Amino acid sequence: MSPEHAAKLRALVHGRTAAALGTLHAGAPAVSMVPFALLADGSAFVVHVSGLAAHTKDMRADPRVSLLVMQAEGEGTEAQALARVSVQGEARECVAGTPEAEAARAAYLARFPGAEPLTGFGDFAFFAIRPVQARFVAGFAQAMSATGETLSAVLAPPHRAPAAGRLARKKA
Repeated sequence: MSPEHAAKLRALVHGRTAAALGTLHAGAPAVSMVPFALLADGSAFVVHVSGLAAHTKDMRADPRVSLLVMQAEGEGTEAQALARVSVQGEARECVAGTPEAEAARAAYLARFPGAEPLTGFGDFAFFAIRPVQARFVAGFAQAMSATGETLSAVLAPPHRAPAAGRLARKKA
């Protein structure tokens, strides 16, 4: 991956605040929208969800999920050329009072300070979604696959960013 593609991927993920979350609901695919943040080290996406939501029940039953973060429409780009990253990951509920839960809460509230009152609701929980693999499409004929580790390194603060070439580039 070129430095330009890495920068475009970082800008996409850091510039968007909502993702499509894919879960398995009674064995069938289901998609919902969730606001997300990233852990400070880039190692996981963080969502804060209600226990009443179907996607929360789905993640508790089967941690395999996918996230889609996509460039907004209406920016003068044809729909087929919109930048997007599709992440396959494992969702793990953060146990309240643990360092993991505190890190997830801090990351989420740094991005969504207005959500602070919701963090006191007993039926809400933080989930950390750790990437297993990803597919980044920067535009036409600019598709790249990545391991979860590589994606996390690209999304990490600049001092941890990987050298060029850590993502495998394949034609779309």
